[in-house]
Amino acid sequence: MKKRIDFKKYTSIHIGGEYEVKIIDEIGEYSNYKILGRGNNSLISNTPSPLAILGDTFNYIEEKDGLLIVGAATTSGKLLTYCRKNDIAHFELLAKLPGNMGGLIKMNAGLKQWEIFNYLYSIKTQDGEFLKKDIPHSYRHTEINGIVFEMTFEIEKGYDKDQQKLFNQMRDNQPNMPSAGSCFKNPKEFSAGYLIENVGLKGYQVGNMSFSEEHANFLINLGDGTFDEAMSLINLAKQKVYEKFNIELELEIEII
Repeated sequence: MKKRIDFKKYTSIHIGGEYEVKIIDEIGEYSNYKILGRGNNSLISNTPSPLAILGDTFNYIEEKDGLLIVGAATTSGKLLTYCRKNDIAHFELLAKLPGNMGGLIKMNAGLKQWEIFNYLYSIKTQDGEFLKKDIPHSYRHTEINGIVFEMTFEIEKGYDKDQQKLFNQMRDNQPNMPSAGSCFKNPKEFSAGYLIENVGLKGYQVGNMSFSEEHANFLINLGDGTFDEAMSLINLAKQKVYEKFNIELELEIEII
């Protein structure tokens, strides 16, 4: 089955054309397609690869034998609500991590030292089930081959509302303008926002795209911003940061 999607409306950064997208409703090999989640961390180019999204078949939450089993098309908001209602700990951060769970696992999303992988037990791809200990992963990075269709977490009781409030406060400096979240990963030495600000690009604008005045590592769409304008800013930031600090910025946004 296919569906036509307007990515200017679908993606959180509001950039992209209208394209036919394949709806995946069974586990299989889809190497010819780029799999999208909810478009919260994506920048769609003017000539994207063939696109696909997971269908409702993979939107579920189950408990079995002390484990939490989650379909990859389940939204972070749905899982957060479930964990809050059922007093399950360690998912408080999901209030500030929008998207599908498959995408959050694929990029090992998180905030500071908290990572979605922390309480992961296993994932299921087209090649079978893999335990966390057998999946190479690090800060904002995983080496997962193929598509994440399902994930399993260990269950601990004790949802912490105070911790959720803390995470909310840590995210309150983020701009409310359309963006794809943090543009670059934080290098070990400095935060990406610090580096971008220190090369004079905080608030810097190309066309209708800009690095935010509130948080320099957020690339924001001021209205009708384009892919080319976004890439101009990304490349400029990489160049200036390398020239001044000898640090190569690595994208957290996924360019498709």
